[in-house]
Amino acid sequence: MAYTITDKRLSFEFFPAKTEQGLTKLKGVWAELSALKPEFFSITYGAGGSTRETTFGIVSEFVRGAADVAPHLSFGGDNEEAMLAFLQQYADLGVRRIVALRGDTPSGLGTSSQLVHADKLVSFIRRHFGNQFEIEVAAYPEVHPESKSYHDDVHYLKGKIDAGANAAITQLFYNPDAYFYYVEECQRQGMNAPIYPGIMPITNFKNISRFAAKSGFDVPRWMHQRFEPIQDDTEATTRLGIETVSRLCEQLLQGGAPGIHFYTMNNSEPTTEICRNLGWTTH
Repeated sequence: MAYTITDKRLSFEFFPAKTEQGLTKLKGVWAELSALKPEFFSITYGAGGSTRETTFGIVSEFVRGAADVAPHLSFGGDNEEAMLAFLQQYADLGVRRIVALRGDTPSGLGTSSQLVHADKLVSFIRRHFGNQFEIEVAAYPEVHPESKSYHDDVHYLKGKIDAGANAAITQLFYNPDAYFYYVEECQRQGMNAPIYPGIMPITNFKNISRFAAKSGFDVPRWMHQRFEPIQDDTEATTRLGIETVSRLCEQLLQGGAPGIHFYTMNNSEPTTEICRNLGWTTH
C-alpha cells in the first residue's frame, strides 16, 4: 500500500472477557495493538446493560494506559439515578470518552420500544456532565434494520449529533460507496461531525455472511464469489481478508474518511497486518 497515514484517527473495539483465560488473552492483544498508538479502545456493552459490571471491570483494568478507554453505554433497564451514578463512577476513574448507544433488547424483555434512544442518553450526559466526556454514537451507512427509511436513519443520526455527540462510528460495511454516499447525505442535512468507518477484518466468511443477513449490511456479490470457494480454509480466507480489507480501508482513507475504527473480536491479527499495510506502524 502506498498510502501514508498522517492525521487519521485509529481506534479499536473489544468485547468484555468473560473468563480469566479470556482476560489474559485480552491483555496480550491490548499490548500488541497499543504499539500502534490508537486514540482509544472501546469496550462493548451487552444487551440491556447485561455486561455492565464486566465492562466496568475491563475499563478499570486499562484506563490508565497510554490510550483512552471508551466504554459503550446504554440506559438498558436503568433509571436516571442509576445511570447518573454509573457515569460518575466512570468520571472518577478518569474516563474521558463514552460510546452512547440505544443498545439491544435483552432476550425476554420485550420490544425495542422499551429502550431509551441514544439521543436521549447523549442529552442526559451533556446535561449532567457538560463537556467532560467526548461522546461517540452509532451510524448506519446501509440503514439500521429497524429504520423505516434511509431518510429516517439520517434523521436519527442528526438527532444524536444535535444532542451533543462529537462523532459517529459506523456499523461494519464492505461497500465504500455506501459510506461516501451516507457521509454526503449527512453533510447535506447540516451534520459536520466526523463519521468514522467501522471495519471488521475477515477471518470467517460464513460468520460475516450470517451477521450481514441479521444486521442489514451488504456483502458485495464479488466478495461471495471470491470467498465462498475458500471459506473452509481459514488460512486462505485470512490472507484474502487482509488484502480485501486493506484495500477497502485505503479507499476510505484516500476518499476522505477521518480514520478507521476496527472491530477486532479480541484478536490482534489480522488487524495489525491491515494497519501495517495502511502505514500505521509501531515505529
